[in-house]
Amino acid sequence: MSLTLAVARESADGENRTALSPETAKKFAALGTRLRMEQSAGTSSHFLDPDYTGVEFVPGLTTAYAGADLVLRVTPPTLAEIAALPEGSVLIGLLKPYESRERLAALNARRITAFALELLPRISRAQSMDALSSQGACAGYQCGLIAAARCTKFFPMLTTAAGTIRPARVLVIGAGVAGLQAIATCKRLGAMVEAYDVRAAAREQIESLGAKFVDTGVSADGTGGYARELTAEEKAAQAEKLAKAVAAADVVITTAAIPGKKAPVIITRDMVGRMKYGAIIVDMAAESGGNCELTQPGEHVIANDVNIHGPLNLPSRMPTHASELYAKNIYNFLSPWITDGQLNFDWTDEVLAGTVLCKDGATVHATVKHVLGEA
Repeated sequence: MSLTLAVARESADGENRTALSPETAKKFAALGTRLRMEQSAGTSSHFLDPDYTGVEFVPGLTTAYAGADLVLRVTPPTLAEIAALPEGSVLIGLLKPYESRERLAALNARRITAFALELLPRISRAQSMDALSSQGACAGYQCGLIAAARCTKFFPMLTTAAGTIRPARVLVIGAGVAGLQAIATCKRLGAMVEAYDVRAAAREQIESLGAKFVDTGVSADGTGGYARELTAEEKAAQAEKLAKAVAAADVVITTAAIPGKKAPVIITRDMVGRMKYGAIIVDMAAESGGNCELTQPGEHVIANDVNIHGPLNLPSRMPTHASELYAKNIYNFLSPWITDGQLNFDWTDEVLAGTVLCKDGATVHATVKHVLGEA
């Protein structure tokens, strides 16, 4: 019997993405996979049911999941949705592995083999599967647009009959995928862009996009492509020099995050107090606490006439392309293990071994176990 792959409508508030696009549905069907979706599961991403070929559409999540071997999601399932997963099935998604012991316990109680795409090893072979990078690019782009829309100044330099208007000054903090996309977007909009990252390798990437690198003399290259957490002394040295760049900026976009941990506070209350009146902060790290001390997740805060925005779930604001990219990430992750409609994992593979969260009724990812105190 062929592998049955199921996708239901995402239930999280404000979530407009879907884990299966019409393009990837065709590819999975070509591998001999039977596809089942809840009716209108792709509508919020602007994919209508007739856009899919080879997919059976059924009413309701329970019907969609019934008898499924493999379930694809964007966001973590609720406890009620976990109860609807077939026992022993495989679940793949952005599962927020560090967030909830209760959710892990529910997955293990049903012996779900769960892959959390946030845990994907940062190696060359896995780049096409990297959902954090694809969704980070969407988030960085959105940050640039939010900043331009809310800024009280033109981003580009303009020459008018009334005189020349100088371009807005933008500072981007964090030059991962999201930060680089924010830099590129602000440059395309004509702003004068500076950027900072604690990783030494980021300087070349920042300058390749036409931005100026802010050198604070602090480097924090870590493992796996991430920055390590700074010491108290390093944070003080960083803050002293970075504060001058923040004070000079019309717009500050922050993108610094550490997986499984609260976002580092980079912009303090004092630094906000030294910013220009009418300046903008767009804090992409709001979901994990924020890089600005005054950020309120999901809110717009005004302090010292500085507008601080803490937007949530930015990729969902552009769900069509975000879903297409995410669905391709999942297909690239899964397709090597589907042969003649059957799923056959090689557990010695470093990508699978590094991404699996739960298996055989237990949490198996060592870092998650350590963070949640289960090690």
